Amino acid sequence: MRSSDLKKYAKLIVRIGANVQENQDVVVFANVNDEYFVKYVVEEAYKAKARKVSVEWSSDEVTKIVYDKTGVEALKELPDWVIKRWEYRKDTLPAMIYIDSSDPDTLAGIDQNKMMEVRKFQGPIIRPIRKEMENKYQWTIAAIPGASWAQKVFPVFSKNEAVKRLWEAILVCARAQGDPVLNWNKHNEYLLNKCNILNNLNIKKLYYKNSLGTDFNVSLIKDVIFMGGGANTIQGVYYNPNMPTEECFTTPNKYSANGVVYATKPLSVQGRVIKDFGFRFQDGKVVECLAKDDDTKTLLEQLTSLDEGASRLGEVALVPWSSPVNQTNLLFYNTLFDENACCHLAIGMGFEDCIKDFEHKTKEEIEKYDLNDSIIHVDFMIGSRDLSIKAELEDGSLIDIFKDGTWAI
Repeated sequence: MRSSDLKKYAKLIVRIGANVQENQDVVVFANVNDEYFVKYVVEEAYKAKARKVSVEWSSDEVTKIVYDKTGVEALKELPDWVIKRWEYRKDTLPAMIYIDSSDPDTLAGIDQNKMMEVRKFQGPIIRPIRKEMENKYQWTIAAIPGASWAQKVFPVFSKNEAVKRLWEAILVCARAQGDPVLNWNKHNEYLLNKCNILNNLNIKKLYYKNSLGTDFNVSLIKDVIFMGGGANTIQGVYYNPNMPTEECFTTPNKYSANGVVYATKPLSVQGRVIKDFGFRFQDGKVVECLAKDDDTKTLLEQLTSLDEGASRLGEVALVPWSSPVNQTNLLFYNTLFDENACCHLAIGMGFEDCIKDFEHKTKEEIEKYDLNDSIIHVDFMIGSRDLSIKAELEDGSLIDIFKDGTWAI
């Protein structure tokens, strides 16, 4: 990949994704193998007049060794300096840039019980701090191809050719070709228009059906709105959390989901790729994890029992089957991309900013809404070529929102 293309992509991530502000701190999270690209992100952040840029490096291989060799009690330890670092971020509100290149199967083989125990213990400690930061700072997730990931997407090609092809696919999906700024301005306007149409309908309930067996309904929270594309911090800074993004999403009533949904694409959970699964909901809660093999079922049962909210929905997202991500005809094995290929749901944390005028409401007022909360937020894809979604409006009428997998409005 030419350095000029890498620099242009880094500029897109910093300026349009995170929208780094003058004199703002920046934290970049990246894999040690990605130094060749991260240097351009750091350089661009300083061009945006960042005050200080820090990089937190990680290694999939090292993480796997640590989880394999360390006892669960030692893994669960959360040193004071880790908590203080998050408290410092809460006070300083840096822009956070996540560069994702991980192999979806990188942690396969690790004791899942151990990983779940660590997450279950540490999540409630860090979650309250991060919750205080929500909607107050900019963050963005973007991807670059790691060699193992690339060869999973393109298994018949050599490592170099697979990386090249994945780079090309990423840049297409991220609208990074041509004039990226113009591309994203137009795309954000398109998604905003779709959200405005949805919000003007006053939708009360959504009904999903397809030939795979999905037969499911879920109600929306009162005063909820659909959002898509970029977002604003409470301070009014506009940024794009996900690159790419094709969704119009909102938060459902956590007590309302009923029926069965089946995943249409594989999902990476705890560093392991799973497929052929689904969930049965009753009164908002997962009452049965559906899977063809016992290991997948056990993993899903562990995931949905991490806390009370882990078994309830936090998001419904509308993405047409004609999405540019889906049109690549690739299975990315990466939620950032696959969730933008078709409609999806998410178990776990809901979004306060989907409540109308949330920034003017007190914490007590927000807590009165049936909004789900959890230490997790896991998206899984349910869209298909024949998916139909009907919306029940406040006046009781039903209209088609999706037909044959794409917009009917």
